[in-house]
Amino acid sequence: MRIVTPTEVARQSGNKYLGVLVAAKFARYLNEFPKMPGGAIGIEEKLTTKALEALSDGELNYKLVRRRRSEA
Repeated sequence: MRIVTPTEVARQSGNKYLGVLVAAKFARYLNEFPKMPGGAIGIEEKLTTKALEALSDGELNYKLVRRRRSEA
């Protein structure tokens, strides 16, 4: 298992906080798919680890969308 440092995440996302938010959202998306029984060696990686690795390797593309304010 590879350890993803905050510096690696910051390189891809601009800052480490945004990177963690993007990875968490991607991990929630991955959680919607059916789980495969066991891994290649019987140990399954956590989804957050997979998401952080995908982000730090540059495999994830994301777009920031401004939140609309409700007019009340």
